[in-house]
Amino acid sequence: MSTPLEQDASSRTRDQWLDKTLRPLAWDEYIGQGTVKANMQVLLQAARERGHAPEHLLLYGPPGLGKTTLAHLVAKDLGAAMKVTSGPAIERVGDLAAILTNLGTNDILFIDEIHRLNKAVEEVLYPALEAGVLDIIIGKGPSARTIQLELPSFTLVAATTRIALLSAPLRSRFSGGVFRLEFYTNPEIEEIVRRSATILDVTLDAGAAEAIACRSRYTPRTANYLLKRCRDYAQVHKRELDTELVDEALDLLGFDHLGLQEVDRILLRTIVEKFAGGPVGLSTLAAATAEEEATIEEVYEPYLIRSGLLERTPRGRIVTVLGYEHLGLTPQQTTNQRSLL
Repeated sequence: MSTPLEQDASSRTRDQWLDKTLRPLAWDEYIGQGTVKANMQVLLQAARERGHAPEHLLLYGPPGLGKTTLAHLVAKDLGAAMKVTSGPAIERVGDLAAILTNLGTNDILFIDEIHRLNKAVEEVLYPALEAGVLDIIIGKGPSARTIQLELPSFTLVAATTRIALLSAPLRSRFSGGVFRLEFYTNPEIEEIVRRSATILDVTLDAGAAEAIACRSRYTPRTANYLLKRCRDYAQVHKRELDTELVDEALDLLGFDHLGLQEVDRILLRTIVEKFAGGPVGLSTLAAATAEEEATIEEVYEPYLIRSGLLERTPRGRIVTVLGYEHLGLTPQQTTNQRSLL
């Protein structure tokens, strides 16, 4: 039986690595992405029955949707060891060679942000994925020679948020499948929030779970972040975690009832107030808001478009009627204001 001191230390360790604590440990605990899960489970079961490593897998989609968690579930399902690295961490061919030669038979290698591999490293990865060999060049110039090392059978599970940056030859090596992770629905997010609340030993009512889900931007990572901040707010103010507290806590964080933050609202207001609701080009919008073009395009725009607040047209960005309503304005009001200038 553990002592109170040991229990306190265990609690501190759990809270220190909350993201790991909240990660699903079994397929049944992984909520959402039903089609991806079903396909992967068929692939894994077939490989297990044949007694060899599954073919290589590529997972892509926006950040926070569960790509890393799926990789961990693949390893756990197979009872295999998992080595984790990322594209930017593999700077040289030697780094990749060290990783591959240290893999055991049927291990899982997870490479996050694989689109950031440099070209030289990518070229070495091709034969490793296709033939299970590692080609190493020894020496330079006319005396250079190539030796070939046999690698143990392994499965590469790769993840990327920008699949368009992957070269076609690299994408074609993922013979096990290329799977896109979709944004979650609010009911799925609610279920995730309730599961996370149970793990965190937090009591919240149905209204609180729904309020967090509505602000989560359809992303589990964001939902868990908001839940943790609401837990902090409830603890500090010695209150129950109910809908009213969620509204107060998330208003303090700057998340409105649709999950928009201040930068999102600045983008919409800038288009409305300075460009009559659009259309406006990306570079002009970036200059007007002092935000980088890539940040607008990759971080803020996808959610605004998905929420129906913004449209992207060949001529530029346009705020929709829903966008005006969210700002408490109408297109006619904006037209009248501009006519007075």
